[in-house]
Amino acid sequence: MNRLRNVRCYLSGAMEKDDTSTTWRDMVKHSLSDLKIYWLDPTCKPTTKAHETPETLKLLKQLRAIGDYDGIEKIMRPIRCVDLRMTDIADFMIVYLDPDIPTFGTHEEIANANRQKKPILTVIEGGKTKTPFWIFGMIPHQMIFNNLSEVFAYLRSINSGYDIYPMNRWCFFDWNKAR
Repeated sequence: MNRLRNVRCYLSGAMEKDDTSTTWRDMVKHSLSDLKIYWLDPTCKPTTKAHETPETLKLLKQLRAIGDYDGIEKIMRPIRCVDLRMTDIADFMIVYLDPDIPTFGTHEEIANANRQKKPILTVIEGGKTKTPFWIFGMIPHQMIFNNLSEVFAYLRSINSGYDIYPMNRWCFFDWNKAR
């Protein structure tokens, strides 16, 4: 059926933790490459501005250490703008949350996508039993997963025509009928 061909997925998760911000995203893109999804990745933005690299993170930490809050704001405002725009144009999101790592942008991205009733597939480090209670109030529990492998299996079933009615978040268009 290939329902997910050419849909856009935003990969949301902590960016301030040096060693894991790209690893899980690269695994998702590689593991699901055959589905032909367009990946909106904040570590590899499809724009010429507001890039977040390890060097950007290092600079932000240096600016915070010396109290240059104007400098931090100048860097972060366009990053926030681009990342939230990517959540706007995404058809669905994959979120990787570690309850032990403070993350603020991820929560704003979740709230933004939730207001739009988008599918938000959320992986919780440590498993579903570690999910913050507030998340259960925002995201259908059927879209909260213990690990990325469960997300991959779920997306493959959605792609092949699985009945998505119970969660009422997916909306697929038949562009051939619209012409």
